[in-house]
Amino acid sequence: MNVTKAELIISAVRPEQYPDGGRPEVALAGRSNVGKSSFINKMINRKNLARTSSKPGKTQTLNFYLMNDSFYFVDVPGYGFARVSKQERQKWGKMMETYFTKRKELRAAVLLVDLRHPPTKDDIMMYEFLKHYGIPVIVVATKADKVPRGKQQKHANIARETLRMADGDPLLLFSAETGQGKEEVWAALLPFVSG
Repeated sequence: MNVTKAELIISAVRPEQYPDGGRPEVALAGRSNVGKSSFINKMINRKNLARTSSKPGKTQTLNFYLMNDSFYFVDVPGYGFARVSKQERQKWGKMMETYFTKRKELRAAVLLVDLRHPPTKDDIMMYEFLKHYGIPVIVVATKADKVPRGKQQKHANIARETLRMADGDPLLLFSAETGQGKEEVWAALLPFVSG
């Protein structure tokens, strides 16, 4: 897919701030620093629509990015080791749960995991949470360029087994550096964002 127009519409914390208009939405979930912002930027060939940071826990709101005026990528706060207070984390958890369980426009979730390491307990919990609520999941293993090609499949298998992934769920290898997997990810997303 060729994205010619992409803009951050709103950073929301409450449902009444979510954009209206009924366009399909794809949520991007993943551990802090897994590369969600880099993923967005690579997918749309933009350098810095989504701000990347080496400091985990930068995203603290639901960021709605409108693509081609037709659908949204919704970047949700990263989970895991973000240096924020427990209270703050609980607030995010509540905000994310509300979004994932109540948002009618949500069509699918992209769960980003780091290909270099087995998925964390938080990754497993997130995958199970999405499955529990019947949200279609596309698992994208980022930083594929950091794993030698000959070992990528082995790492992918470990990720699949650790997450105990359902048979039909895709696991796609991705690199924001090289663009590896970009076309495959768009192909997987297309059914959810068109129409």
